[in-house]
Amino acid sequence: MNKPLEKVEGLAIHLHGNRVGVIAHYAGGKNILAFDPDFIAISPQIRPVFTLRQLFDSDYLNKSQIRTDKVPPVLSNLLPEGALRELTARALQCHSNNEFSILAYMGANLPGAIIATPIAAGDVPKWALEQRLSTEPQQINVRHANSKFSLAGVQMKFSSSYRDGRYHIDQELSGDMWIIKTPSTIHRGVPSNEFSCMKLAEMVGAEVSEVRLIEITELDGMPSIKLPDEQYAYGIKRFDRSDNGRIHTEDFAQVFGLYPADKYQRVNYEQLGRVVYQYSDQRLKDIQQFARRLLINIMLGNGDAHLKNWTLIYPDQRSPSLSPLYDVVFTSPYIVGDSLALNLSGTKNWFDISLDDFKLWAEKTGAPWIAIKPHLLDVLEKARKYWPEALETLPMLDEHKVALRRLWSQLNQDFKIL
Repeated sequence: MNKPLEKVEGLAIHLHGNRVGVIAHYAGGKNILAFDPDFIAISPQIRPVFTLRQLFDSDYLNKSQIRTDKVPPVLSNLLPEGALRELTARALQCHSNNEFSILAYMGANLPGAIIATPIAAGDVPKWALEQRLSTEPQQINVRHANSKFSLAGVQMKFSSSYRDGRYHIDQELSGDMWIIKTPSTIHRGVPSNEFSCMKLAEMVGAEVSEVRLIEITELDGMPSIKLPDEQYAYGIKRFDRSDNGRIHTEDFAQVFGLYPADKYQRVNYEQLGRVVYQYSDQRLKDIQQFARRLLINIMLGNGDAHLKNWTLIYPDQRSPSLSPLYDVVFTSPYIVGDSLALNLSGTKNWFDISLDDFKLWAEKTGAPWIAIKPHLLDVLEKARKYWPEALETLPMLDEHKVALRRLWSQLNQDFKIL
C-alpha cells in the first residue's frame, strides 16, 4: 500500500564550516533535527561542540529530535521572542509557533556561530528523512528563506557594525559588532540604567564587554520606529563576533534543553553553577566569576538574570567557558516587588539572602567555599568603597538612583551599602 505524500522542506545547520545536521519540516507540522553522519564521525577530540549536551550525553548526536510546530530548543533559543517574533510571523504569513519558517528567514544572522541555510528540493539527504515513517516525503524548496519585509514599528534591539564613527544597523561590515538597544516606549531611562549597572558591575570585578551610551543620531539604517524623546541608545560590544569570524555561544536554556518560555523556572542557580564548575574549561575562575555576578545581581536589584542571560562561549570551538556579563538592569523601578529570576538557596527574595546562602550554594555546586568567599568579600569591599560616589556621576535617572540607594539599605546585613 502506498504511503500518502507529505511535502517537506530542509535547512542545513552549519557550525564552523561543518554541516552539523539537517532539520526537516513536514507539511503536517513535524520538525525533525537529524545529525549528519559525517559530523558524528569526526573524532570527539577535534569535533566542534554544537551543544554542551553532547559532552554529558555520549548518545546525544545519535538521536533525532522531533517537535511539532517548534524546532528543538537548541535552535529555538536562537530566535527572537515577543513583539519581534509576532511581527516576523505576520510578515511571513505563518503562525508565531512556526519556528521553521522563522529560522529559515533569520538563519544567516543568528547569535553565535550557527548558520541555517535552505536546501533545494531534491537535495535533502536520505538520512535526514528516515524518521517520518507514516508518509512519503515530497521535497519542495524552502518557502520563506528569501522573504523580505520591514520591521518598522516594533524592533527595539539591533545588531550593528561600527565603522567611521557610525553604527550601521543590521550590517556585518567588520568584526567590530555591537548590539544596540533603543529607548523603551514603556519604561523611562532604560539605556542609562543598563549602562550604569554594567559600569558598576565592572568596578567590582565582573568581566564585561565594552558598553556605550550612543546618540540616536549616530545610528545609520534605523527603521522608522516610534521612539520616546530620549537622547541615547545603549550599546554593548558583541562577544560572539570578531575579526576572525563568528564565535559559537550557547545560553543556558539551550544547555538545559528548555524553551524560552521556561527561562524563569525549572532550573535554579545551584544547577547553573554545577554545570559551570563541572564543564567549564576554566572551572575555578568561572565559578568564582559566577558567584560575583550572582551577588552583583542581588546588589543591583536585577530581576532578569534568567537562563537566557547566562551564556557559555566556545572560543576554540570545543572548550566552554563563561561568557562576559550582559543584560544587567536595575529592574525594581519598572516592576513593583521584583525579585531574582531564579531560586537561590530556595528563595527569589533578594532581601532574604545572606552569605550563608552563598555558602550553601557553593556546596551544592561542588565548588570549595574557601575559594568562593574571598570573591564575594571583594565585591562587597569594592562596592562599599566605590559605588556610592560612582553612582553620583553615572547617567542613571535621579529617581532610579534614589531607589537603588534604598535597595542597598534594605538588603541583608551582610550585603548592605550605607
